[in-house]
This record gives sequence, structure tokens and C-alpha cells, in this order.
Amino acid sequence: PQMVFKALADPTRRAILHLLREGDLTAGEIAAHFPVTRASISHHLALLKQAGLVQDERRGQHIVYSLNTTVFQEVLAWLMDLVGKR
Repeated sequence: PQMVFKALADPTRRAILHLLREGDLTAGEIAAHFPVTRASISHHLALLKQAGLVQDERRGQHIVYSLNTTVFQEVLAWLMDLVGKR
């Protein structure tokens, strides 16, 4: 969970996850929503992927990012156990 919490600690990464809730996007489509460089968005996406929160898939010339809902469910279950709500 430590890597997940590190990834979630940043507001830009949380905003990226929020965007991906609506559907899969390319890095360019994600970058269009932020006033930062594409390199910065790539770094954020790499951290989210490393934490297992997003997945990427090559589709033609593009890499498309999507939420990894399995990890979100695992983190939620862990948090519920932590606060004794299960």
C-alpha cells in the first residue's frame, strides 16, 4: 500500500485518476487537461502505473491508459480492515 499512498498523495495524479474514471485516454489526451509539460504527465503516469493504479495498452501508435479497478478494490478493502468497518 505504501506505493499506492505515495501515488495518491499528489493532486495531479488524483486528477488523472479522476479523468480515467470517465474512460480510457492516451497520454496526450490526459496532458491536454493540465498546464504542465508532457514529460511531467509521463512521470505521473509512470508512478501511477508503478503503484498498479493504472494500466497501459498499446493500440496502434498510441498507448492508452485505463484504471486498474482491481487494485482500487484491494486498497479499499485494506482501508476498511484498517478502520474495522468490515
